[in-house]
Amino acid sequence: MSRFLVSAAHKSSGKTTITVGLCAALSAKGLAVQPFKKGPDYIDPLWLSQASGRDCFNLDPFLMTPEQITTCFTRHAAQADISIVEGNKGLYDGLALDGSNSNAALAQLLDLPVVLVLDARGMTRGIAPLILGYQAFDPRIRIAGVILNQLGGARHESKLRAVIEHYTDVPVLGAIAHDPRLAVVERHLGLMPSHELDDAAQRVRAMAELIAAQVDLPRVLQLAASVTPLPPTPSAQPAAQAATPQPRVRIGLARDKAFGFYYPDDLIALEAAGAEIVPFNTLQDACLPEVDGLFIGGGFPEMFMPQLQANVALRQSIRAAIERGLPVYAECGGLMYLARTLRWHDDVYQMVGALPADVLMHERPVGRGYMELQTTADAPWSARAGAAPQTLRGHEFHYSSLENLAPDLKFAYRVMRGHGVDGQRDGIVYRNVLASYAHLRSGAGTDWAPQFVAFVRTLSIVSKPQVSAVARSVLVHGQPVATDSEGYLKNLDDWSEDFARIQAKAENLALTDEHWQVIRFLRAYFEEHRVQAQVRAMIWHFAKVWGTEHGNNHYLHTLFPVGGPQKQGNRLAGLLKTKGEH
Repeated sequence: MSRFLVSAAHKSSGKTTITVGLCAALSAKGLAVQPFKKGPDYIDPLWLSQASGRDCFNLDPFLMTPEQITTCFTRHAAQADISIVEGNKGLYDGLALDGSNSNAALAQLLDLPVVLVLDARGMTRGIAPLILGYQAFDPRIRIAGVILNQLGGARHESKLRAVIEHYTDVPVLGAIAHDPRLAVVERHLGLMPSHELDDAAQRVRAMAELIAAQVDLPRVLQLAASVTPLPPTPSAQPAAQAATPQPRVRIGLARDKAFGFYYPDDLIALEAAGAEIVPFNTLQDACLPEVDGLFIGGGFPEMFMPQLQANVALRQSIRAAIERGLPVYAECGGLMYLARTLRWHDDVYQMVGALPADVLMHERPVGRGYMELQTTADAPWSARAGAAPQTLRGHEFHYSSLENLAPDLKFAYRVMRGHGVDGQRDGIVYRNVLASYAHLRSGAGTDWAPQFVAFVRTLSIVSKPQVSAVARSVLVHGQPVATDSEGYLKNLDDWSEDFARIQAKAENLALTDEHWQVIRFLRAYFEEHRVQAQVRAMIWHFAKVWGTEHGNNHYLHTLFPVGGPQKQGNRLAGLLKTKGEH
């Protein structure tokens, strides 16, 4: 399992362009190159995927346990000839004082030889103590070679090689002259994503040619192979599922120049949970495909505001679907797209308008870095009502903030670390939408993908009309509970309060104490009379309990807007549909 880590003495040393060039150059030789990226980055992995032709997977010590990192790496590395890990920042940089989440710690965990990229501008003899210091700082780390970058010419290169050879035992694997063809377009968040550039493939080919001409590739392959085998990975199969097969659901995925920030292992997790991923284009498609839910990830919608506004038909299609109860998960750029407007400088453009908020772009980051979140009672994907709050780790990187928020907005998360929407809350919940600035990784322990699929599956089964009166079920704690086509239980003994909560959530109804009083009255009435109670029986009862102000037909219909208390109330109470009323 040949492998190595490309790191640097400090950020902006050119390690990304060199790693992209190495991936492309080795792939051009016919090798299967598996790229990895250390940290929570989206943009570098897009370039690494472009160069290798394979999905790039993130290895993140803050979001993942050592076991999760090792499993992810070995699982995907086993399917390639060579694996290349690109670090972030400098070799020893990281959040923790002890370096436990640094690039060096990752190299130690996975037994990765380190190729150190050094920006040598203005350096000659001083490069020796730099290399020696990096070797001495942690002797457990094997610095297998250096690649000199941004050289001023042949004379500069020869001086550096002589100094390194005289004072150190570290080989020089390559010397890269300053060349504008190795530059990748940048903007406010760093490198421009490859999917936004029409000439990305040509740029990568140019990088491959330049790196192949200036790096000793055979020696790189030799050092990559000089490693001990890693222990075998656990099976790539997902954990055993319930014996009853679960119906598949169709998840629409916004994937275009405006939205492209997705972790490949999240998409794999969605499919493993039973989702069929259906891509759509927010800039070109006139309407949503036929889907049961949506996932709108991050991106740069601010760069495509006119095009997004111009696609009125799709914006209206998405908003209408949300109002009908379509479940949606949106991260960062997706949140911005679902808001009312997006403003940058003096330009204001209309977005989907589903979320009661407006987006304002800033010159500096509003939220940047890792996050720790705690779920609230309004989090829509809770495994069950009353479950203990879940602590999640994620990350954020946004130059926008929200303004003119509706005062009664619900939030799925309390922010323990980070900024989110307002420094205290994140994860706007509206109908069946969860939209947040936080980026989560299912494979890093949040398990959001299977939770979202289960949520979508439940709503799809509950809300979609069926041809057969018996072809419907509701998932309660992962087990299907049979109902007829209108949502009435087939077996009265299957009712539970959690069934009522799941049905209510599917119908966009937040159950209050008054709802539960009606539900319990209806169940008691049915137990005594074996038929559903008429509305007049409810009015007579609740006029005594609540007084005539609330004990009336109008208020009961306000409580149960989908079919009134006779239909919706009895359906949530889990009662059989009867031909007569009492």
